[in-house]
Amino acid sequence: MLKRVFVAPDPGRVRLRSAVRAVLGISLAVAVCGLAGHSLTAAITGGLAALLALFTVTDATVRGQMVTTALLPVAGFPVLALAAVLHDHPAARDAAFLAVMGAGVYARRWGPRGHSLGVFAFMTFFVTQFLHTLPGQLPELYAAVALSLLCSSAVRFGLWSYERRLPPPAAPASPIEGRGLARTTTRQAVQATIGGAVALVIGQALSGERWYWAVGATWWIFVNTTSRGETLVRGFRRVLGTLIGIAAGLVLVVPMAGAPVPTAVLVAVCVFGIFYTAAVSYTWMMLAVTLMAGALYGLLGVLDHALLALRALETGAGALGAVLAVLLVLPVTTHATTDAWVQRALRCVHTCTAEAAARLSGTPGADPSLHVAELEVLLGRVRLSLAPLVHPLSPLRARKARARQVLALLDACAREVRGLASIAADPEASHDARLAAACWRVEEAVEALTTPEQARRARTAPLSVEAPHAPEAVTPEAVTPEAVTPEAVAPAPLEAPVVIPAALEAPPAPAALPAPAPVRALDAPPPARVAVPHTVAATAATAAVMAVHAAEPALAHLHSLERALTELAAPLRTAPRRTRQPAMP
Repeated sequence: MLKRVFVAPDPGRVRLRSAVRAVLGISLAVAVCGLAGHSLTAAITGGLAALLALFTVTDATVRGQMVTTALLPVAGFPVLALAAVLHDHPAARDAAFLAVMGAGVYARRWGPRGHSLGVFAFMTFFVTQFLHTLPGQLPELYAAVALSLLCSSAVRFGLWSYERRLPPPAAPASPIEGRGLARTTTRQAVQATIGGAVALVIGQALSGERWYWAVGATWWIFVNTTSRGETLVRGFRRVLGTLIGIAAGLVLVVPMAGAPVPTAVLVAVCVFGIFYTAAVSYTWMMLAVTLMAGALYGLLGVLDHALLALRALETGAGALGAVLAVLLVLPVTTHATTDAWVQRALRCVHTCTAEAAARLSGTPGADPSLHVAELEVLLGRVRLSLAPLVHPLSPLRARKARARQVLALLDACAREVRGLASIAADPEASHDARLAAACWRVEEAVEALTTPEQARRARTAPLSVEAPHAPEAVTPEAVTPEAVTPEAVAPAPLEAPVVIPAALEAPPAPAALPAPAPVRALDAPPPARVAVPHTVAATAATAAVMAVHAAEPALAHLHSLERALTELAAPLRTAPRRTRQPAMP
């Protein structure tokens, strides 16, 4: 697990730059709040607002990120006021908390912006419970949040906007869409609300003061999941990361006793860890979150061993609520979600191959690089969806082996597509006729994996030689001058275009015979010989050989890609479970 964090690839050092920028932005926000004379409670609220703005706003473009960041107060300020007003009304407060939770999950149907606004609204309600916010503190908290968002935005969009130099990342939507309860976000909203209610009841039974930890655990377990299996694995990793973080907190946080300078350094390290590990390990991210929460409680002067033990129990209660909800309430199966993501990844492989072939043939505007980036995102979603099956604790050994084989072959496809795209980007690469045939075979392999068997047979069925509606026999007596019209003798149009293979478009050429020498007049002078310099002939031959060799790497990638796609047919078409036939009496 430790190796996965520090050895995981970081193309363009995006994770590293994001983590360093987050530390700068949040530090600036907290420092400005302190210089403005805000209280410790307001400074903590502003710092958390800056963290959420930098962590959850993931629009594809910088402009979109700026718009979403500007909308965060619109979603957060009313919720902050509602939570403060209902602080002394437990029943209404609990109902409002669950309503905000369900609405926040449902907002994911509007893409990254809806997701960001939903997370910010929920966490605003959560922070008021964490800090016991009262209505009289609202003006100061509003000012601190607005100031912190301005500071973090200045760092993100002004001081260090590295996204402007990067291609916009692809953000594929959920592959399973529908209306009503058939929509994944609707189902998850219902699941999160019911799971949050279960966690709230258990959490309040454990502690009437820290019950919101259980609801928060349920909320974050549902974030970035689309199926039952993903949610279960995320819940396990959250509990594991929290337990490791509590153990580390006993060693690092408790001895600090709330000392400002060491606590500030530890919080900065935790912020870096949250942003650096979020994309590769949810367990390590939760370790950093738990350490940071313990450090903040130390600053508030309420941290002790009993509080850390209570946090472990509340996290377990939240995980239990999430597990019961995804298992019993409108479950979204892992198989359906995984199959949909795999289908989208394979179609993206098809698109990448077609774009690379078009680029090699000289088609202007063809660029496979954008589709390669989309393929990487889709493969990330496939890995996330298959995580329950490849988990070390999974008891389904046959499914685990199939899932690992699918992941290995999809990674091989991505590797060959990246190599093909890099060759296509080379201006010296030339087109070879063999590339078109290889690309066609790759497209056929993808078609075989993504198209149902019946539809594929109907599409590839050979056309009949006879016309669908053969005309009746025409007798000589029926042919009269009045019947012979242009419309009557015109050939009937074909109902479907007939595709004639290239080999059948023309009759086979006869065997090559030596061409007869041209007849020359007796008195005509003999034709002059044109001397071809040896260097010109050698240059032409060398160019032809180089053109052939230039296509060899592309052909190698295409052949390897075709082989991987062919091998994918076995694990993808194998039934998830095999039913035994009853023995014959």
